[in-house]
Amino acid sequence: MNLLMVIFGLIAILAVVGTVQAFKERNLLSIVFNLGAAVVFGGFTIATIAFQGYPPGL
Repeated sequence: MNLLMVIFGLIAILAVVGTVQAFKERNLLSIVFNLGAAVVFGGFTIATIAFQGYPPGL
């Protein structure tokens, strides 16, 4: 679960970067999907850290 959490965290960070670029290009569909991905993957990462700790216990 530890490596999966790191990967999902990186996806959330890249989704935020993509959202910023989408705002610069004024692409509405890209903004919606990037925000959705950032919320889902970021929320999963934060919830995993909050309930299992970092590094997660066995």
